[in-house]
Amino acid sequence: MAQNFRRFVKNDVGTAAETVFTADSFDAVVGISLANVHTAAINVSAYITSGGNDLYLIKDAPIPVGSSLQVLDGGAKLVVENTDVLKVQSDTASSLDAYVSCVDSIST
Repeated sequence: MAQNFRRFVKNDVGTAAETVFTADSFDAVVGISLANVHTAAINVSAYITSGGNDLYLIKDAPIPVGSSLQVLDGGAKLVVENTDVLKVQSDTASSLDAYVSCVDSIST
């Protein structure tokens, strides 16, 4: 069975949580990169909302100026279910770019 790779992006994220993507099946998140695009250090969070619960992947993690944070490293992957929502947030307005790589429909 062929796999469909997808990417989702969100730029200039600020203090309100932003949805990067909503799963439409059993999907595998294979990469989450968060980049500081501001002129000062920022603190960021990434989490999955599933069944009304927020499950943090990382919370209030610092990212220095001009740097990025790989939330999934060392080959780690996340399996998300239909309607799970990946959200990101910064402590500073218009300061965060998010790039997420997924494999769509890993099982049927």
